[in-house]
Amino acid sequence: MKIAMLGTRGVPASYSGFETYYEQLGARLVARGHQVTVYCRTHHITYAQPTYRGMRLVKLPTIANKYLDTIVHSLLSSLHALTQGYDICLYAIAGNSPVTWIPRLASQATVLNVDGLDWKRAKWPGPAKAYIRFAERLATILPTVYLTDSRVVQAYYRDAYGSEPPYIPYGSDVPVVPPGATLTQFGLAPRGYVLFVGRLVPENCAHHLVEAFRELETDLKCVIVGDAPYAEEYIRGLKMTDDPRVIFTGYQFGQAYHELGSHAAIFVETSGVGGTHPALVEAMAFGACVVTHDTAENLETIGDAGFSYDGARGGDALRPVLARLLANPALVDDYRRRAAARAAAIYSWEAVTDSYEALFRSLVRR
Repeated sequence: MKIAMLGTRGVPASYSGFETYYEQLGARLVARGHQVTVYCRTHHITYAQPTYRGMRLVKLPTIANKYLDTIVHSLLSSLHALTQGYDICLYAIAGNSPVTWIPRLASQATVLNVDGLDWKRAKWPGPAKAYIRFAERLATILPTVYLTDSRVVQAYYRDAYGSEPPYIPYGSDVPVVPPGATLTQFGLAPRGYVLFVGRLVPENCAHHLVEAFRELETDLKCVIVGDAPYAEEYIRGLKMTDDPRVIFTGYQFGQAYHELGSHAAIFVETSGVGGTHPALVEAMAFGACVVTHDTAENLETIGDAGFSYDGARGGDALRPVLARLLANPALVDDYRRRAAARAAAIYSWEAVTDSYEALFRSLVRR
């Protein structure tokens, strides 16, 4: 099949879970003999080669603006796709739904992964939230098929719109690598730190972890991996902490990210919105003991293989959960094994690729 992937910043992955999703899924589809094209934003992807891991890269401009960046690029990509003879055009996030009808004009099937309930994010003002709610409804109408990686989000669409999307989970496969230069760079020891990975925006609540550490009696470090555009004030507030145990690494990808993930004692997913969080399922695959903000989506992901805290109370609720775990290494080890087993059983990229390939084939036959 000839498959296009639209609506993200592109690959190589260097920002969020959706870029990783396209890289992992796209490379596996290429290995199975399919032709895969990934549309990339010129201001974000600086990789110079025309292909990456067998995927063809089409680099198009956009308006580098918080509100227009995604939809303008998706519009241009959709218009380009009209002439390319794709069998399938795969889009990410519900906000792209208004352009998913365009490739269908050329008899190309479109598939939209709606992700989580993006209108809940604090970064969006009222008009943007209204647009996202409108785009949610269009997601049930304009693409050939829409889908989700969360049972909770699946139930939301069923209840809100009387339409139930197929469910295909996110993958978790990651290489476990030995300690090396990255741990040395940040002065870390294996199993000597608590880890957060994510975009540093208010709704991802990294401040819960920073606040919890403030009065936590431990020699472990607190490692905050990530950054974000358009969130300078929030990030500045995070970094004002006077706790020397808190380390901000900025973005980390590839080998550096895998090294940090491989040796965390505990991983904390503080995000209060979104569907299945890639960093969480990958932390489980790394074999970290995981603690999550108690959103329905996070609880769905960890099942009985992790711990949660009351996100409404923030750091004050997270602190005793971490204190209990740090005082009980045997409990941490038990839940490390549980997390790894759950990731292997449910969140496998090969199984995810099987599901996408079967869906795409059914649409081509249709």
